[in-house]
Amino acid sequence: MTISERIFELLEERGITQKNFSDATGIPQSTISDWRKKNTNPASDKIMIICHTLQVTPTYLLSGVEPDGGRSREVEYLVIDKNSRDGVLLDCYHNLNVSQRERLLGYAQAMFEMKKESSSETK
Repeated sequence: MTISERIFELLEERGITQKNFSDATGIPQSTISDWRKKNTNPASDKIMIICHTLQVTPTYLLSGVEPDGGRSREVEYLVIDKNSRDGVLLDCYHNLNVSQRERLLGYAQAMFEMKKESSSETK
C-alpha cells in the first residue's frame, strides 16, 4: 500500500472529508486529489503535519506498521510538536553549548533518581 492509499484509508475510517483534511493540514485540495488521481505520494515536508492531523506515527504512515506490532524492535524515537512544552524544552537544549547540555542532562538524571528513590520509599 502506498502512503497516499494509507492516507485515504485513514480519512475514510475517520470520516474526514478531503476538504476538512485540506483545511486541517493547509495542503490544497487539488494536491490531495492528485495523490489519488496520479497515484503519487505527499512531499516529505508534509509528512509530519499529516501524521499530526491523522494522529498516527510517521512509522505507521510510511510503513503501515504500528510501533508495537510485529517488528522485532521498538521504535526508538519520539515525534514532538515543536510548539509543545517538550518541543520548547528540546529547542532550548539544542541552543546550549556542549558543557551546558551535559550539566543539564546531569541535573535531569539526578532529579529522576531522586524521584525514583522517593517513590520506592513511599511503597
